[in-house]
Formats: sequence, C-alpha cells, structure tokens
Amino acid sequence: MAVSLGYKNVYRDPYGFPKWQEHGLPIDSSPAGPGTTTGTASVTPDSRSLQGWAMVWTLLGIFAGGLALNLTPCVYPMIPITVSFFGGRADREKTSQIRLIAHGLCYLMGLAVTNSTLGVIAALTGGLMGGMLQNPIVLAAVAGVLVIFATSLFGLWELRLPGALTRMAGKSYSGYFGSLFMGLTLGVVAAPCIGPFVLGLLTWVAGMGNPWLGFLVFFTLSIGLGLPLFVLAIFSGQLQRLPRAGGWMNWVRMLMGWVLVGMAVYFIRPVLPDVFRVGLPVAVALAAGLHLGWLDKNQAGSRAFPWLKTIVGTACLVMATFWITSWAMKGPGVDWHSYSEQIISESISRDKPVIIDFYADWCTPCREFEEVTFHHPEVVRQAEDDFTMIKVDVTRAGNPLHERLLSKYDIKGVPTIVFIGPDGKERKDLRLVDFLPPEAFLSHMAGLKSASSQKQ
Repeated sequence: MAVSLGYKNVYRDPYGFPKWQEHGLPIDSSPAGPGTTTGTASVTPDSRSLQGWAMVWTLLGIFAGGLALNLTPCVYPMIPITVSFFGGRADREKTSQIRLIAHGLCYLMGLAVTNSTLGVIAALTGGLMGGMLQNPIVLAAVAGVLVIFATSLFGLWELRLPGALTRMAGKSYSGYFGSLFMGLTLGVVAAPCIGPFVLGLLTWVAGMGNPWLGFLVFFTLSIGLGLPLFVLAIFSGQLQRLPRAGGWMNWVRMLMGWVLVGMAVYFIRPVLPDVFRVGLPVAVALAAGLHLGWLDKNQAGSRAFPWLKTIVGTACLVMATFWITSWAMKGPGVDWHSYSEQIISESISRDKPVIIDFYADWCTPCREFEEVTFHHPEVVRQAEDDFTMIKVDVTRAGNPLHERLLSKYDIKGVPTIVFIGPDGKERKDLRLVDFLPPEAFLSHMAGLKSASSQKQ
C-alpha cells in the first residue's frame, strides 16, 4: 500500500514499516509518535520514475516481451498442446463458444496468477535484495548469473527440468479447473526458456520494492505470454495447421539471450568506470547486431526471415552508433562542489542561489540527470554564472555527514534536488524528486533566480 509522506509515496513492507530501505539511506530513527512508523528509510527511484507515459511504455515493452516468449523453443511446443486440449474439449463436450471463452480465460488467469505471485514475492522481499544491490560484488554476481543463463539460450548448455515435474504439468483435469491448472503449470513447462528472462525481471522488480507494481509487471508479462495461447484456445477447433518449427525458433532463443546480456550490463553498469559505462553497452549492441543479423546461420522456410534478421541486426548497430555518437558529442558538464557549510554561507553572502543534488550511482534517474540535463549547454552556462552547484553522493551508506544532511533536508530518497534561495531558505515548491529534462530544469533555475532578483 502506498502511504503519502509529504511529496512522495512510501511502500510498507509486510510488517508495516516504510519500504525505502533497499538503498540503505537512513532517514529517521527518532521515536515514533502515535500513528507513525520508524525504521530505516530509502527510496525506490525506478518505481517513482515509472509514472505516466513511462509506465505505459514500460508495460507495453513487457507485454511485447511476453508475446516474444511464445516464439522460444520451450513455449512453442505448448501451442499444439493448447490446441489439442481446447479443440478436444470443444469436440468432446460440445462446448459453446461462450463456455470456451470462459475456459480460455481460466487458462490465461492461471498463467497470470503463477507469474504475478512471483512478482509480488520479489517485491515484498525487495528490501533485502535491494539493499544487497548496493554491493558491487552482489551486482557482479547477478550479472554473472544472467550471462550464464544467456549462454544456455545461446545453446552452450541445456537447462532441463526433472521429468516428474514435466509429467505432472502435462496431466489433464476436467472442467474449468482443468483449464486453470493448465495455465498454472505452463510456467513449469516453459521454465527452461522463460526462466532466465523472468529471473532478470524478478531482480528488477525486487529492486523497486513495490508489491503492486511487481504484480502489475508480471501480470502484464503473463497476459503477453498467454494471449496468443488464449486466441488459439478460442479458435482451436478451426485451426488446420501451425507454422512449422525450425531454425527461426533457435534465432529467437538467441535474441532472448542477448536481451539477458543487456540486462546483465544494466545491473553491473553503476559500478563500472565512466568509460565502460558507455563502452560496454555499445559493445553488447554491436555484438548482438552482428550475430543476430549476419553471423547466425539459422534459416527458415519463410522469405521474410532473412529480412527480419537484417532489420534486427541493423537496429542494434544503429542503437550502438547512437550511443557512441551521443557520448562523443557530449560537452562539458556542470562543475560540482562537495558539500560545505562555508561554501553555502559565502554564496548567501553574495546573494547567489544554491542547488544541491543528492545523487547515487545506482539511481537511474540520477544518472539520467547527470548525462542529459547537467550536460545541456545552457544549464551548464547558467550553473557556472549564476549558481553554486553542490553534489552529495550517497552511493555508499554510512557516511555521518551524509546522514546528517539527509535528516537536515528531509531527504526521502534519490534523486532529490534542493533549491536554496539567496536568503538561505529552501524553495520547497521547486524541489525535484525525479528526472526533469533540460528545458523544464531551466524553468526551475529561472524561478530560483527570480527570487534572487527580488531580494536585490
């Protein structure tokens, strides 16, 4: 449940405590009064950034990922099983179209319940996992596991389930429960292919610490995974033939492997040196494009398959080129000062407003601020001429000065940007707690400068 505390939401863990602890930012350890809670507090920057259109596009991407999982070798065999199950039910039980739709919905909901439960569990345990994700060793381990699973999708080794589990999942039950059970157990049968992809998504959801968002993410994934099977279930009696299996399925499997490699880079990137933060994603995109587009020798009967490979390979190369070009053309950034009471006092005495950026390497919106907004030429110019820019890096917890500043400025998490006027008082109406593009940030700077002009 989301509880409003001032300007943002705090998600409570199963014991009722605020769910900000995954990034380890202690905020308030004072005794609690009536109706309050205590404990360590931190932020879930990614979950706060998933709002509005960002949420819509993210869920659409996850839905598309669920659709793509249907083309992996482990899920594709479930298609004829689904057709056989529902087609036989329609013939045997003379099921009406309405009842067949009800059976299909039970099938789809069974799949959604299984995966959504995984998402909620991951989010509820996200405090422990998220706190561990500050540790470079843990980040390296997570990335390593994702790469190992990716090598399985590349065909270097096979992940197989015990035969007993597969046989249990393949058992047939009658009635609506039979359709529900098929959906519940589809995840078991498909685990060798979708398991690695779901593992990366679970890690991401756990870092958010929001059980409702975790449910929504995996429910969306499940709908994407189950929707084609639902359609096949409804029209199973009218299907005469299915696309033939072939090399194209192995190509899709390797595509998902490269997705996992990309997720591994995403997790390890915050602790890499600046050069590797840019170079590693570019290298992965180049390698994926060359492999999927031209080096892979898998073939299919469809004439569209070679075009598909070329399009995907070209898209990866364009993406890599865009990243490296953007990095090469990026001008100088804002010149930051470390926090000092003396610097702030001198700025106030000169009627110069102060901007304090509370930042962490593992915070995606923080890095977006740094790479986009704080490298914009006009933002850099105004920051140099008219403001004192201070950065407080809270990537590592436990610094006494940082703990004092977090308490002093009532920082609930990162990113948080504090705007202090020439009178030494914070302009709380300007405070930022999420990414803002350069044009909008310039408006905040103008609002702070106007206060300075009025004082003069």
